Amino acid sequence: MKQNLLARFVPTIRDLEICDLDDRLLLDRDGPVSVYYAPFDYINRDAKIVIAGITPGKTQMLNALREARKQLLNGASLEAALESAKRTASFSGAMRPNLINLLDYIGVNKWLRINTCGRLFDNSTKLVQTTSVLRYPVFINGSNYNGTPDMLKHSLLRRHLLEHFGAEAALLKNALFVPLGGTVVEAFRFLAKEGLINHERILDGLPHPSGANAERIAYFLGTKSKERLSAKTDARKLDGAREMLRSRVLALAS
Repeated sequence: MKQNLLARFVPTIRDLEICDLDDRLLLDRDGPVSVYYAPFDYINRDAKIVIAGITPGKTQMLNALREARKQLLNGASLEAALESAKRTASFSGAMRPNLINLLDYIGVNKWLRINTCGRLFDNSTKLVQTTSVLRYPVFINGSNYNGTPDMLKHSLLRRHLLEHFGAEAALLKNALFVPLGGTVVEAFRFLAKEGLINHERILDGLPHPSGANAERIAYFLGTKSKERLSAKTDARKLDGAREMLRSRVLALAS
């Protein structure tokens, strides 16, 4: 478990007024692209499933820093502070209930033998590694990174992808990897070509759980009919992804 970055930033985290970006936590900068430290270092090597987003947003970053600060001020070890920060902040906010509903719908809870994937964020955290392909929060001119510039073509972002998530994935070769969003899928395919992930262990096609993706999520879950969809939602693509994902998970469970 990597603790050296947290150890480096402990004095700063203890002293933080945690309400916005603080350049005392800056790791890297290249023009408008900046990478900040947040305590997302914890790796659960026993995880059966790895759920990966693109990078922690500002909400997740601040939640992780607040939890780490609380743990440190209460006398927790670095390891305990990292684990608690990861558990508290990963996919926190509106994304978490959407993610739970999507995973349950395709049967991941049955494969893991739990009643709901909500348990992954509660008393079954030993089953999951929640992470991001860009582990530490990336911002473009202070705004959350959304895939532009392309991390596979941008030297700083590509380095972070390989040094952090690439090394993490290599420790979790037997887990099932669930990428969230097209940009993350492309990063996974790149890492598979690099030999860091087995492409057969990648379960892609799930709609991104962001609240901004509400219509696609509702259709995927069957709570909105095809007739009520706007022109921007491709029902046929979602139908295909739903069928494929449920079939693959069913095969894992059998």
